[in-house]
Amino acid sequence: MLKAVVFDDENIVLMGLRAVIDWGSYGIELVGTADNGIEALQMFRDLRPDIVLTDIRMPGMDGLDLIETISMEAQDTMFVVFSGFNEFEYVRRAIGLGVVDYLEKPITVDKIKNAIEKTIKRIVHQYEISAMKTKLEKNQLDLLEKATLELLLTGEQALDKWTRLYGESDWINGVTVLAFNEEKVELPNNLMSDFIHVGNGPERLAVMVHHELPQEPLLETSMEWSNETAVLFGSGRTYSSMADAPKSYREALRALRYGRFMKETGWIRIQDIEGSSDFPIDLSKHEEGVILSLRTLDKESLDKALESFQVWMETQKLDPEKAEHEILKLVYRGLEVVKDVDRDIQLPGIIPHQELSSMQTREEMMVWLNTRLVLLMDWLKANRTSNKNIAVEKALAYLEANYGNDVYLQELAEHVGLNPTYFSLLFREQMGITYIKYLTNLRIEHAKMMLKEGLRVNEVSGKVGYLNHRHFNEIFKKQVGMTPGQYKENHSSR
Repeated sequence: MLKAVVFDDENIVLMGLRAVIDWGSYGIELVGTADNGIEALQMFRDLRPDIVLTDIRMPGMDGLDLIETISMEAQDTMFVVFSGFNEFEYVRRAIGLGVVDYLEKPITVDKIKNAIEKTIKRIVHQYEISAMKTKLEKNQLDLLEKATLELLLTGEQALDKWTRLYGESDWINGVTVLAFNEEKVELPNNLMSDFIHVGNGPERLAVMVHHELPQEPLLETSMEWSNETAVLFGSGRTYSSMADAPKSYREALRALRYGRFMKETGWIRIQDIEGSSDFPIDLSKHEEGVILSLRTLDKESLDKALESFQVWMETQKLDPEKAEHEILKLVYRGLEVVKDVDRDIQLPGIIPHQELSSMQTREEMMVWLNTRLVLLMDWLKANRTSNKNIAVEKALAYLEANYGNDVYLQELAEHVGLNPTYFSLLFREQMGITYIKYLTNLRIEHAKMMLKEGLRVNEVSGKVGYLNHRHFNEIFKKQVGMTPGQYKENHSSR
């Protein structure tokens, strides 16, 4: 139901309009009346009516000044004015303010009814225009989302269409794709980028169109946000050309898949997954499956990857030479995973080409492949057990010395001399939490000691690695159950 108010300094007018007009028959509720401009303005702000009927001459603030003030605060409000003075200047100004009707006193029931009917027609028309505008905007957004998905799937051939729909192409300086583990994601506001949300079956994606290429502060903000959320998301690399969006898309999916397998939350970057490996960016799903299985030492996952690979070979009807080529690719991928742990490793007999070439059936080849990959997995298990304590202890010492700085997985893994993905597995296995969560806990413990010593909250925030003290406050409260200021006050006398 619409809401209306009546403002007039003549009480007889207020009483008459309340009594003789059947407001409910028009779908209107008369919610208030006032006899002066100051009270009228406050009533409007309190009640936010859709329709204002007002006299021009009132004490405190005249009706036209009132309309002008209200119009700046609520542009969709409808106005009907009445006056005992049919002066041209009043009429001209009222028309300029966009009033629906201008009524001369004395006001009759017919005049008011006609004005109400005109007002309702204006409101209906306005709703129709608003609905049409919303529909057009939604259609435009739908088209942009479809074009964005087409760009991710097909690349450069869809770029012209996407650019026409997006517009402002001169402002585009790069693209990063994020892939999420759930549908509804509240992303932090970012003036440097636009987020375009798209779906591809079960995949939930956000394409970041950068107006400026992301710098370290943006990465810090993203990492802090990911620490505060249970959402898992993977990110691809950032590319300077929108034509490379498909590369970032595939990388984001790989990062998300890794995070799901490891039962992680927060932000998983493709850079941390692939680390220093010389793997090509475009891997087959079978190669990805073998790499992930070996890195996570998951025999069940490896068996599934090989089953999928065998079905694919049968479907493709590969001849022996091509089948041999594809099988060798998987073994070489496995060796590259091993060399991420030890570049100088020698595993004689892993790839005897002549033995594979002499095999006559696909089944023989698959048994050979399975045997080699299991040997690699066994070596990785043994190596992890022997190297785990040394690498993690070295990492803990590095974090203790550098907790006040930005410490990324790549940097930490390089310090201990391991591949980032391999190192992250060791750290989680040894410590029971990810290195990011460990770093957060370490920072908060040091912050608590500094606050007890009497340091100011802003000073402590910077010393423990949070340039944005609002994020520091939020993370501290989440960890400790109170704000840094409250913690300092509670411990200041101890």
